[in-house]
Amino acid sequence: MKEQYFESVQALERLHRLFLDVVKSELDALGVFDVNNVQTIVLCNIGTSQLTVGELTNRGYYLGSNVSYNLRKMVQNGYIEQVPTPYDRRSSHVKLSPKGLELYKKFDHIFQKHAEGLNNKGGKETLAQLGSSLEKLERFWSEVSSK
Repeated sequence: MKEQYFESVQALERLHRLFLDVVKSELDALGVFDVNNVQTIVLCNIGTSQLTVGELTNRGYYLGSNVSYNLRKMVQNGYIEQVPTPYDRRSSHVKLSPKGLELYKKFDHIFQKHAEGLNNKGGKETLAQLGSSLEKLERFWSEVSSK
């Protein structure tokens, strides 16, 4: 069981890296070179919402320790706008700029095509099972980490 557990964790890592490669390939195909794959995933997770940096991190929308750096780069490259909060000068919200919203819509369409392609290969049930399994693993890890 320990081997299966560890192999599953390694598979999650490999899949995440592979997904980053897929996003990078899609960016290259679109001719977008001023935002990277991780930043694009953050952008897609923001979507049409307006969130604080803390909300991005707390909701698990961002993996890694450089969220501030990546947000700053996306602001510099015109993908994200920072909106100061009226009640706390130290805090701000982030939302997509028109340029960011355009890229978000393109990736929303790309991910829809990916989902349809997977569904055509009988992946709907597999994804449902995977989602359920990942939720169980997440609950288990949350319990273990809170001890």
